[in-house]
Amino acid sequence: MRGNKFFVALGAVALAVCAACSSPAPQSQEPPPQIPKITPPTTPSRVPAMVDRPLPDDCELVVPVDVMNATLGQELPGGPRIIIGIKEPSIGRTGKIDCYYGIPEKKNLPDAKIIVGLSTYTDELTARTRITESIEAERQDGAKITEVDVGKQKGTLIEGKEEQLLIGSLGKTTFVVRNRNNFLPQARLMAVLPVLAQQSMTPPV
Repeated sequence: MRGNKFFVALGAVALAVCAACSSPAPQSQEPPPQIPKITPPTTPSRVPAMVDRPLPDDCELVVPVDVMNATLGQELPGGPRIIIGIKEPSIGRTGKIDCYYGIPEKKNLPDAKIIVGLSTYTDELTARTRITESIEAERQDGAKITEVDVGKQKGTLIEGKEEQLLIGSLGKTTFVVRNRNNFLPQARLMAVLPVLAQQSMTPPV
């Protein structure tokens, strides 16, 4: 009887061991799904663009002094002087503004280093015609004529004996930047004049 009891006890232990063997092993938990990281789109900085805008009434709205000095790499003497022109119906001109920069103390307009001018006309064709006529007049006078980029627009660099200028038109408006009295050397013309021309046709942000 004791042997039977011992056998039954061993049988119970064996069954318990077998049950433990047959039960499935606990599965390791899968890592939680990763939450995708959403990166907000980068907002592009606004790049001012040349536009056919109404004529400003202040040289700071044409080429600000700090922009002029930064472009030239030096500080010009004095403040800009403004001359507002009159309308000329005979040539279709409806407005004109000229800004004179770098006039030394006790000097006058002819002593300016840089002049930036804007003119408006009755329509785009008239504006383009005025530019074409100016280019041809300078060519006949022996100036060197070169087409250049002004921002996304085109302009014409005119290299004369006494001054160099960059002219062009956008819509009904013409622009001109003059290098007076050989202030800028020829090697720096393309680094300065197109920048000033683009700025003159770019309204403040």
